[in-house]
Amino acid sequence: MIDPYEDPGTPDRRGGWHYLWWLVLRQPGRSVAGAVLASGWMVLLAVTPYLLSRAVDDGLQPGDPTALAGWTAALVAVGAVNAWVSIMRHRTMTRLRMDANFRTVKVVVDHVVRLGAALPRRVGAGEVVTIGVGDVQTISRALTVIGPGVGSAVVYAVVAVLLMSVSPALAAVVVLGMPVIAVLVGPLMRRLQGAEGEYREQQGLLTARIGDLAGGLRVLGGLGGKELFADAFRRDSGRLRAQGYRVGAVTSWMQALGVGLPTLFLAVVTWLAARSAARGELTVGELVSVYGWTAVLVGPVAFLVEMGYDLSRGVVAARRVVRLLRVEPEADPDVLDAPAEPCVLHDPDSGVRVPPGRLTALVCARPAEAAAVVDRLGRYEPSAVTWGGRRLSEIRLREVRERILVADHEADLFAGALRELLSGRAERPAADLARALRAAVAEDVVRGLPDGLDSPVAAQGRSLSGGQRQRVRLARALLADPEVLLAVEPTSALDAHTEAAVAGRLRAARAGRTTLVTTTSPLVLDHADLVLHLVDGKVAASGRHRELLANEPDYRNLVARDTGTPSRPTPPSTASTASTAETVR
Repeated sequence: MIDPYEDPGTPDRRGGWHYLWWLVLRQPGRSVAGAVLASGWMVLLAVTPYLLSRAVDDGLQPGDPTALAGWTAALVAVGAVNAWVSIMRHRTMTRLRMDANFRTVKVVVDHVVRLGAALPRRVGAGEVVTIGVGDVQTISRALTVIGPGVGSAVVYAVVAVLLMSVSPALAAVVVLGMPVIAVLVGPLMRRLQGAEGEYREQQGLLTARIGDLAGGLRVLGGLGGKELFADAFRRDSGRLRAQGYRVGAVTSWMQALGVGLPTLFLAVVTWLAARSAARGELTVGELVSVYGWTAVLVGPVAFLVEMGYDLSRGVVAARRVVRLLRVEPEADPDVLDAPAEPCVLHDPDSGVRVPPGRLTALVCARPAEAAAVVDRLGRYEPSAVTWGGRRLSEIRLREVRERILVADHEADLFAGALRELLSGRAERPAADLARALRAAVAEDVVRGLPDGLDSPVAAQGRSLSGGQRQRVRLARALLADPEVLLAVEPTSALDAHTEAAVAGRLRAARAGRTTLVTTTSPLVLDHADLVLHLVDGKVAASGRHRELLANEPDYRNLVARDTGTPSRPTPPSTASTASTAETVR
């Protein structure tokens, strides 16, 4: 089975069938062993009726105890061997399916990590969740074709040959059964693939909507929009349920054929064999063997129908995985080096210029417009942004990511110890952690946890309050200490006292480093070296906070929190700031 640290290989992304075949080729020894063991298991099942017929004809009917004992011993030996073969077959097929499962998980996770921040912009969250929750297991089940699928085909041929030695007419009935199955099941398999594909698409969309509702439930409640979204969810879930019924209808027919066709075979062959025995064309032992062989075929025929069902669903799931794997990360032009020294970041679309080594604030009535500017400056959106006069899109992406950090106030927080959450992939000295936590006014977060920095934090920081999560995100960004920090609303979830402390400490922590924050908080704006007022996506005014308050009515109306007062708010004293720095909302 695949090692957790082993390279899963390069998947075949040409289509669903190619991907499934690639999974088989990644473990050829186990695949061959599974096919051989399954074939041996089913062939030994077919040997049992033959031994039983010999026991009847050679021992029971003529009254020969020695022959009867010999054939009975042979039956016991074959049964014991087949029990061992069955165990090994099941064990091998379980390992085969688990390897396919884990390998697909590793391939998907590795690709998602490569996509990085481009993933949410190009693939829906519901798509990724659906692949991880359902499609991976469906793909692994499809590999059943290697074991029971191959074994069913082999034993079908073996039984046909054995029946040929007894009765060509009976053998013809069995051999012609396969085309009948293909004719009946083939159209259902195509219908199932289409219905299953549509069902999976709708399931992905509904999963994404559930995530959106869960994340924005409090906001929807405040806006009075819960009923509106609940009605939309009911309609979507109703359509998904109806599509599920269509999938179930096709599935029920396939499963009915899997049970009905073998039973029909058993009835027809038994009736023909009984008539032949009545005419004296078959012995009693041969009649028993024919019945036994036909009964043995019930399993393989059912396996073949189930194989078609699993393959149909597996191909649909594999196509979804392949579609995700075909999403490529942003191409790195590998043309220009990043500027050797700190330089101006300039966004021509908005007119925003971020001077090096200073704290710049971006103010906008529409937070989405400010965030769009940050995305362009951080090279997360196509743009004409320049860095030191060089097109940002032509600079090596690795250097951009190493030197420019976009710190979103809703950035993901992975589950794990708080120390790991802050430090990332590299261990950080305790002194650096302490400085970052102090700058983000997050020391009380550590003190409030039972094991301090070693305390576990739930995924997305659900075990923390909103203000604590925001300060942890800010501390993580400050600990990274990038040359250019672009922070989106870093204090929006904090109370005024904590916000004032963060504003002052942020300026001190980033002294001499290039920093841009988007905010409308006068407590933060008052510490900025330069404030840019954005209107309709363009810079409408720039200057110090106090100057803009005095000279720009639109800016004053946007940021002044004490209504009607153009002067800046009085900043809290050092003493009061120190005494309230640990207050959180």
